[in-house]
Amino acid sequence: MNRLEKIESEQESETAPAPVIDSLAPIRDMVSACIQCGTCTGSCPNAFAMDLTPRQLWYNVIRGEKETIFHSKTFSLCSVCYYCTLRCPRGLPLTDAMSALKQIAAKENLAPYKKSVRFYKSFMESVRRHGRVREMEFMTLYFMVMKNPLLPFRFAPLGMKLMSKGKVSVELPSKGSGTLEAIFRKVEELENS
Repeated sequence: MNRLEKIESEQESETAPAPVIDSLAPIRDMVSACIQCGTCTGSCPNAFAMDLTPRQLWYNVIRGEKETIFHSKTFSLCSVCYYCTLRCPRGLPLTDAMSALKQIAAKENLAPYKKSVRFYKSFMESVRRHGRVREMEFMTLYFMVMKNPLLPFRFAPLGMKLMSKGKVSVELPSKGSGTLEAIFRKVEELENS
């Protein structure tokens, strides 16, 4: 490359906008061979509750309709039963694609999925501290991150019923034993690399 070509390429790189990262690209690659047969929809035990059928979701993923996909509740209703993956005539990893959509929604902190992300993080915080979930601490953490003072009152009747049957015990908050701390740190390290 001569000097003039080098200067021109530097000028183009300075004026060119940064490439937009398409977060759907890996998922699109997973489902690009979809033939829209509907077997995934016919196999899904939760399809009745979805606003887009799994087949329609994959169509939107292939087309890159991010707005439609993330305003849908389809992938959040996936129960990871693997029926769609097992029955797909093309052998597509549909359950993995659903999980990838859930991860994108969590990473981008999309409004419709904030509750479930906060619920999950509160659950994992309790497990991280104690090696198992401590229900009272878990729900307290969840209520605190939701910042809604009326939310606990919605769950109070259920909590009282569970406590009366001995299903939930009242335990004082503690820092926990930290026996799983090293495992959690290693996972975070692997996820960030």
